[in-house]
This record gives sequence, structure tokens and C-alpha cells, in this order.
Amino acid sequence: MSYTIEDIARIIGARRIGDRPAAIDWLLTDSRSLSFPEETLFFALPTKRNDGTRYIRDLYARGVRNFVVSEERLNEVGIGEPKVEDAARQETADTAAMQPAFNLLVVPNPLKALQKLAEQHRDRFQIPVIGITGSNGKTIVKEWLHQLLSPERMITRSPRSYNSQIGVPLSVWQMSEQTELAILEAGISEPGEMRALQNIIKPTIGILTNIGGAHQENFFSLQEKCMEKLALFKNCDVVIYNGDDEFINNCVGKSMLAAREIAWSRKDMERPLYISKVEKQEDSTVISYRYLDMDNTFTLPFIDDASIENSLNCLAACLYLMLPAEQITERMAKLEPVAMRLEVKEGKNGCLLINDSYNSDLGSLDIALDFLYRRSQSKGLKRTLILSDILETGQNTPTLYRQVAQLVNSRGIERIIGVGNEISSCAARFSIEKTFYPDTATLIEAIGRGELRLENEIILIKGARKFGFDALTEALEKKVHETILEVNLGAMIANLNHYRGKLKPETKMVCMVKASAYGAGSYEIARTLQEHHVDYLAVAVADEGSDLRKAGITASIIIMNPEMTAFKTMFDYKLEPEVYSFHLLDALIKEAEKEGITNFPIHVKLDTGMHRLGFAPEDMLRLIERLKGQNAVIPRSVFSHFVGSDAQQFDAFTRKQIETFEKASMLLQEAFPYKILRHICNSAGIERFPGAQFDMVRLGIGLYGISPIDNSIMHNVSTLKTTILQIHDVPEEDTVGYSRKGHLTRPSRIAAIPIGYADGLNRHLGNGHAYCLVNGQRAPYVGNICMDVCMIDVTDIDCKEGDSVEIFGDHLPITVLSDVLGTIPYEVLTSVSTRVKRVYYQD
Repeated sequence: MSYTIEDIARIIGARRIGDRPAAIDWLLTDSRSLSFPEETLFFALPTKRNDGTRYIRDLYARGVRNFVVSEERLNEVGIGEPKVEDAARQETADTAAMQPAFNLLVVPNPLKALQKLAEQHRDRFQIPVIGITGSNGKTIVKEWLHQLLSPERMITRSPRSYNSQIGVPLSVWQMSEQTELAILEAGISEPGEMRALQNIIKPTIGILTNIGGAHQENFFSLQEKCMEKLALFKNCDVVIYNGDDEFINNCVGKSMLAAREIAWSRKDMERPLYISKVEKQEDSTVISYRYLDMDNTFTLPFIDDASIENSLNCLAACLYLMLPAEQITERMAKLEPVAMRLEVKEGKNGCLLINDSYNSDLGSLDIALDFLYRRSQSKGLKRTLILSDILETGQNTPTLYRQVAQLVNSRGIERIIGVGNEISSCAARFSIEKTFYPDTATLIEAIGRGELRLENEIILIKGARKFGFDALTEALEKKVHETILEVNLGAMIANLNHYRGKLKPETKMVCMVKASAYGAGSYEIARTLQEHHVDYLAVAVADEGSDLRKAGITASIIIMNPEMTAFKTMFDYKLEPEVYSFHLLDALIKEAEKEGITNFPIHVKLDTGMHRLGFAPEDMLRLIERLKGQNAVIPRSVFSHFVGSDAQQFDAFTRKQIETFEKASMLLQEAFPYKILRHICNSAGIERFPGAQFDMVRLGIGLYGISPIDNSIMHNVSTLKTTILQIHDVPEEDTVGYSRKGHLTRPSRIAAIPIGYADGLNRHLGNGHAYCLVNGQRAPYVGNICMDVCMIDVTDIDCKEGDSVEIFGDHLPITVLSDVLGTIPYEVLTSVSTRVKRVYYQD
């Protein structure tokens, strides 16, 4: 449901700078989530710690041309000539010349503008809308309702936990002409917030899950918070809640809601939905109920109390929407668990880590401790809790940590490590082994120094986001190695600009940083490429992408070899997978739907002759039908891979690939109203087939200074260096190294250097097959190359211990090694071990 930029400016009451025509399909508030710049409107939202205005320049470089900014921040936009502040002050010829470049919609408050736009969008729909609020269980109820109701209906639901003042309007924006039912979460942390969300969601069906202590600090009482949440249901047709909760009952009575109530009850037979029996079995729960004088039963594949309560809220909604009882029974039995934030990872020294560093309140702590307890029963590991200060509870500190201590004792925790001033002040509350630290950095330092030893323990890492507990799982001791890989970032930029010079101005570029950026180190390379505004980065697997995200890389990232076990990582870190088969596509769609993901960008791969991975061109119509029948994923690009674009003898085949790709990719483009990027050119293709640029190209080995056509070196990026450890004078009759393979023919000076096959120096280079450079002179490898050390002949070289040795680089092309090995430079580059320290510099 596109809106013109003129429509949006009118709806939000904006002053418009620029007259660039634009149709808007996508709203963006987080620059890391950019997928479709051509149809995106970015809201530059100010927050307590950041300001969206600072990302406008980068987004502009990535293709975004439409922005909503505040009047107050207009002078900081930083794009366009003349400067925007000049354009804002006068209507001049210069201003007019600038206007076609972009559109600025200037408003007093970008957040209010976003919410107003969402309100107007919601008003276009006359369909059932379920609004869910409460302290816990909102996301699970939403996802279970989707599982129960989606077979008959096209449902739009909040992505994951998009329930805030920003998340709700972004969720509502996803409603389209196909939407038959919307299921939307609403969360609040301060008085007055629910009114804005009610205006946006306008639910017809309301569900209140429960009322607890989360975000209590901004409310005078629990009753005030409950009344605030009930404001969401002001104009609902029906409200669903636990009728056995006396506190909620009282609040509903005071709220004077005009809606019909379905207050389910396990005690009161007169309630419209009476739960007559709840029978827990070994791994399921049988629930019997009566609704409109009809008795029925279903089996829930969970036994915990929270899941039972969540299922009853879902039951009430399904009954109100007249889902037949037999379908309810069938689908309840098949409910799948909603992906939670608890992550289990293998730790050092025989430890098992449970990472729950997403939020911090008593309710979620109880759930996480229960999870730890269950996991530890079969492991025989000591139970340890690393806990930060618990924030935003509204409780006084002594009372709060008395409750924490009770939880800890009830779950059999044997050791607690506290982080933060408040929990440290309550150390006396805990009667188990305990250690406290003022902040996370101090804790990590203590682990690094060996002052705090964690061994054979199952460790729950639980804390508020601000404490940065994710870093605890990555607290590794630095390893020092005499061998280094020098990476010349200036040379890489020169290579980038060389290929950019061959492109049309509108052609986008993907830069390959997989395999640790061909051995150069992915983060520094990615950061430099991001600074130079490449459109996409590409890695092989999701872990490479998540590492870049953790290191602060915000550019769009493609996963070229997605693994089905890594879908959650891709969703969490906004990593866009290549999809090459129906099996992978179906699995990705299923997982996305399970996670509550919609419109997740994917990159469709076609097999035009490589016969490695990809959809066959003749499958395109079937693929289009599958893509159009769901809304979990959306094609952002379609591409293929050249077989031999570097070699003239394959040119006829390459042209056939281009022709096949053009026909198949156009079928996909014609099936969708928005722009789908097409790309087939690799480094060699950019050089030799400029007519096949399409919308985007992929730059790989050329970026790292090696011509894919003749293996010549352009601007060398990587230099592998080490140093001489020791020099021996060895008699002619002796041998050097393992198995006495290094036969000497003269009295020799033999130097040992700290590099071996564990560092990536191939053993086949030994025994005189190749050489390195010492002070600019060739020094052959003598004998077998060892794991960590090798020997070289420096008899005729003026050198000493500590002198530098070049393995490959500026003076010894990497192709010398690859030719000896009968391989390609790629293999030599990517073989450099991660234990080799990378040193970056820029000319």
C-alpha cells in the first residue's frame, strides 16, 4: 500500500524541502534495517542517547532519498549542496537546484509524525484487530494466536516484540490490502503512553495477559499501571482477561469499559468461559472448558503455569472469533514454543553458559533460573548466577534483593556473582558463595587476570542491557604471536575505486568480506568499506555476520551460505540470506513465521550454468507463486554466478548465462511492484562484461588487489611478515628439521622463524620449493615446515636475529606461492590462521 511523498507530507503536516517524486512502501527508524532505499522514508528520531539525524548522511549514500526530520535538528542533516540550513532560510535558485536530490519532511516531532501516519494507515481497515497488553506473555499470546488462526486468515502481527511507541506504528504500517486480521502488542513504561498506542492500534478485541512489576518505577501504584494498560481497550468490542485475578477484576470494574467481557475462570461456573479441569501430565496439560453451554477439551504440549494461562487467553480469542472447537483442539496440540531469548553456549573450562542479557526483572529471572535448574540436572555442573542490578522495578533496594535471594535459594544456586552498586550493597542477603563487582569491565578484568575462576559450572548470565553482559561470553585472553599480517587499507580503497570507476553511477556494489575478508580480517575491512559507502557486504555464514554486527557494523549484510540452524541469528542481527532452493526457502519461511518476522529480505540465487547452488530458471513461475503466497520473506535481489568470466575461451557460455539470467530475473521483477536488484557480475565480470552490470555487481578478489583475469597484483593489500628467532651455523654434513629432509650441500647459516602450517604456511612450500625474503633477498625454506616454526637458509644474507621476514606481500607477490602450490591466490590468503595478529594501516 504505497503512499506518495505528497500524501505523507499532508498527513503528518510537514513542511517539505525538495520536490523529488517518490512512492513510499517502507518506514525506517533504525539505519541497520535498511533493505529498500528507493522506497524508504527514514524518520530521524531523537532519543536520550542518540539522534537519528546523524545517520542521514550515511543513508543518503546508501540510496535513501526521503527523510522526516525535526525543525530543531534541521541544521544537522548534512546532505545536499547548498546546505540544508541555507535552503530552509531562503527560496533561491540554489535551493531549487538542490531539491530534486531528496525530500526532507520537516516536523516539530518525528515520533509524533510517525505515529500520526500509522493512525491514518490503520483507519483504512475495517477488520478485526486484536490488541494485547500486560506485563508478561504478550509475545507468546500473539504468536500462539497466529499459529491457531492463520490457516484461514491472512494475518498481520507485530514483528517480534515491536510493542513500543516506535514499534507499534511500524507494526501497523505492515497492514495491507490482504490483511484479514491484525494481532498487535502494546507495551508501556510511563503514564500517558497508552493513549498514543490506542489511537494507532484501535483494537476491536483486547487481551490483558497479567499485571506484574516490570517498569513499575514510573507508576505510583500497580493500579495506576493497570488502568493505564486498560486504556488500550477503550473502544473494543470485547475484552479478554483472567477473571480469577481479583486485582484485574477490580481494575476492569473501575475502568468503565463498554466492551463485552470474556473473563475466563477456573472457579466461577457462571463466567462465559469456564475452565472445568486442568490436568498436568508428564509433558502436556489436558484442559477441559465450557463455552456457551458446550463442553470441550484440548491438550496443550506444555506444563508450566505461564503457558497454561497464555493458552487460555488464546482459547478465549479463538472462541470469540468462532474458530470451531475441533480445530482449536487440533491446533492447540501442535503449538510450538515461541523462540525465547535464552541462549545456551559452550563456555571455557568445561562451563555451559546461558545468556539472558536482554532484560532484567523478577519474572524473567524466575523463568531463567528455572531453565538453568532443569539444564543442570543432567549435567552435574555447579549452578552459578551472574546477575546485574535489576532496574525499573519501583521497589526499594533491600526488598527487591531479599526477593532475589529467595529465588536464588529456591532454584538451588550455589554461587552468585553480582555486578552493580545496588546488588553489591545487598551482598549480605545472599548466604551462598558470592563475589561482587561495581561494573562489567571490572568483572571481565578479574576473569582475564585469573582472580575469578569459572570451571565446570553452568552459568546464567542475566542482566539489564546497559551492563553489556554479552561481552562476558567473549572475554578471551589476547594471544601474542611474532607473526603478523599487515593490511594496507589505503591499497584496498584504491582497488575499490578502480572498480567503481568502471561502473555506471547508479550501479550498486556488494563487497565480499567472507572468510575473514579473504584473510585480511573482516571487521576492519568491513568498517572501511562502510565508511566508503558500499551498498552491501557479503559473508559466507551467519556467525561471520553476527560478529560484524557485534563489532558495530551497520551496513546491509548478505549471508551467501545460510545454514538452517542459524535462522535466529540472521533475524536477530538483520542478516539477509541467499536462498537457492525450495527446501531452504520453505524452512526459512516457517522459522520466520514462528519468530513473528514479516518482510524479511532475501536474495534469490539462480543457477544459470555453474550447477553449484541456485533455482533452475524453469522453476521461476513456481518460485514466484511461493513467494507471493506468504509475507514472511521478500526478495530484495536476484542474482547468479559466472562460470568463467575471467577467461576468453568461455565468453560464449558467459553471454548465454547473461541471456538466461536476464530472462529469468525479469520474470521475478515483473511479479512484484517494487524494485528487485539484479546482479551477476563478479570482479572479472566488471572488467570484461560492462554491459552486464544490471543493478549491482559483486566485488571479491579484485578488492584485495589481485586481478582475476591474469593474477597480476594491482594494489597489494596483505603482507604476511614474521621475524628471525634464532640463527644457527650448521655443518655441511648435517640435516635440518623433521625426518632429516633438509639436506645441506655446504656449511650454512640456518634461521628459525615463528611461522608454520598452523599459521597457514603450506607444508608443500618446504624443502626448497619456495622462498621468503630477508632484507630483500631470497631465503629458501629448508627441510619440512613444522606446525609453529620453519627454517630458512640465510647463508648469503646479511641478517641477524630479530630482522623482518616477508612471506608474501609488497615485494614477494602472493602468486609466487600459489603458483608453486598449483592453486589460486584465494586459497593462500584465506589460509592465514586467525592466530596471526592483523595490523592495519593506511597510506
